[in-house]
Amino acid sequence: MNNTDNSNSEQAFYDLLAYFSSTKNDNPDPIFHPDNSVNKMMTQHPTTLRKASVLIPITRHKPGKNSEIVLTVRSENLNSHPGQISLPGGSEEAIDSDVFATALRESEEEIGLAPGDVEVIGRLGDMALPSGFQITPIVGLIEPDLEYVPCPIEVAEIFHAPLSLLMNPDSYKFTSMTYDNQSRKVLELQFERFRIWGATAAILYHLARMIENSKT
Repeated sequence: MNNTDNSNSEQAFYDLLAYFSSTKNDNPDPIFHPDNSVNKMMTQHPTTLRKASVLIPITRHKPGKNSEIVLTVRSENLNSHPGQISLPGGSEEAIDSDVFATALRESEEEIGLAPGDVEVIGRLGDMALPSGFQITPIVGLIEPDLEYVPCPIEVAEIFHAPLSLLMNPDSYKFTSMTYDNQSRKVLELQFERFRIWGATAAILYHLARMIENSKT
């Protein structure tokens, strides 16, 4: 680790804290899909979307420990988004009291992250997906060096990506993919051998932009 990496990590972490300490989050702006045709499609059928929550688990910046975000590689056996990079989370269930409870329960089930190890500091707006889900991202702080236990049915791998990279809007690029026989615009970011794209990239890019805009 060099001094520049440490400085960038520290700045990104405290920018994040400053943003959520100054934001009420009572009615956060929705997260839009990079392809506006998808946004239009989703607004026409909002009541049919299945509610889900994901957790953005961010390790605290400490001396010698750069802040990172915990991400997963979804199992190839899943029917929904197999093999993609994802934030831990999943569908709302009747036992969940709110969107926060959904994100924490699902994170424990998927990667073994105990709810008591997460300090929730805020939430982002909802994001509708063409796959039929309405996702609410929850932001939480965790200690570095926690041990995770991936659920083998859902998670193929767990990895960490630098917060300073993911919270830099310039790290992302627009590209396209074919979905339902139509070309759709998507966001993506490459970190080492991991291609972070789709909903995960859109959520993280949205957070990065919100933090960046709050500093101006």
